[in-house]
Amino acid sequence: MIARSLRQTVDQMFEQAPDCDVVLPCLDEADALPWVLGRMPPGFRPIVVDNGSTDGSVEIAEGLGATVVRATQRGYGAACHAGLLAATARLVAVMDADASLDPRQLPELVAPVRGGSADLVVGARRLVSRRSQSWTLRLANAEMARRLRRRTGLTLRDLGPMRAAVRLPLLALDLQDRRSGYPVETVVRAADAGWRVTAVDVDYLPRRGRSKVTGTPLGAWRAVRDMSAVLAR
Repeated sequence: MIARSLRQTVDQMFEQAPDCDVVLPCLDEADALPWVLGRMPPGFRPIVVDNGSTDGSVEIAEGLGATVVRATQRGYGAACHAGLLAATARLVAVMDADASLDPRQLPELVAPVRGGSADLVVGARRLVSRRSQSWTLRLANAEMARRLRRRTGLTLRDLGPMRAAVRLPLLALDLQDRRSGYPVETVVRAADAGWRVTAVDVDYLPRRGRSKVTGTPLGAWRAVRDMSAVLAR
């Protein structure tokens, strides 16, 4: 009964013509998807981009009425790119599918782009608890923000995975990174193109399940390596 009610609610939200497509890179997020999709605001169409899940994530997303596409190339950037190619709405947002970010904050994130005061909006994560992010990742993120400021002049305090822009200009930036450097490349390319880049505070919650990118010391090192490589170009 609960599952049927959730599906009906999601169906009603997705029946509207999407004002904004929401790209959700996904790798084994079965535990988080019902919460994420159930909190998607009206007018925001989720596009779940499966990157090789084996836990039933695809079936759950399809069962809840989300658009599902598959990215055969592994990597966060590859999944984001596949989602952008599948999107059709004028506006597009990207966010993680692990329940660490609340879809109900998407309207606030997209508002500066929709209103014409910004070309790219980055969600600056505001930790709701210490469990949301380890101290090592907080330090790494602060260092990446410092390097980004030196490279572009932008004073962003966070390079989080939640962002919004107009879809066609975003595709025209011709982003090349297909791994963890994708968010940084997005900001760097936008700054180089003279885009107005701003940030909106968003809550950062403890994710559901283990991170496939930064959930291990090796994964965290790879993410920092990929981001550093983008800034060094």
